[in-house]
Amino acid sequence: MARSNGPDRTEPDIPAAFLQAVDTLRSARMRAEVAVDLTPPPRRLAPHAFALTAEVAGDAASGRLVLLHDPLGQEAWHGQFRLVTYIRAAVETEMATDPFVLGVGWAWLTEALAGRGAPYTAASGTVTRVASESFGAMAGEPPTADIEIRASWTPLDPDLGLHALAWGDVLTLAAGLTPLPAGVVAIPSPRGGPER
Repeated sequence: MARSNGPDRTEPDIPAAFLQAVDTLRSARMRAEVAVDLTPPPRRLAPHAFALTAEVAGDAASGRLVLLHDPLGQEAWHGQFRLVTYIRAAVETEMATDPFVLGVGWAWLTEALAGRGAPYTAASGTVTRVASESFGAMAGEPPTADIEIRASWTPLDPDLGLHALAWGDVLTLAAGLTPLPAGVVAIPSPRGGPER
């Protein structure tokens, strides 16, 4: 894979702390069902940014994880780094009407971070349910429902590997996969992780 989507390590202005954080994100090994790729990061949100995308096998869930870094820090972040994610997953239409589904979506994130021991602060976000029903010439299409999680948090440790693994856990939970038992390590995908 071309490295053009990652930071240009030849630029003298890139902080070592940012490069180290990127390396820890890229070295996280997701479950075999999660395919991770580099993607161009957003510009203008912070002086330095890095982004990954992921899809769970069968297109049951997909997401994006963005690392933002401002060496001067940002007051709203309570730090120099910020992780931002967007996750979308198909759910049963009955689940989309459950009044608790939005809280469950948020719990997937906070419990995944806690379960991985990934220290963080200043978490915020939204969980949205999207239901679609077809009409007219498309009336034969079955109804669909999705849940969308938009969240951000400030990591308290520059080693972001645990945060990346927690993000992978949220993706697999959203996709309906059974969580791995404590102490069980996923076998890396033959496609490789984000370093491909």
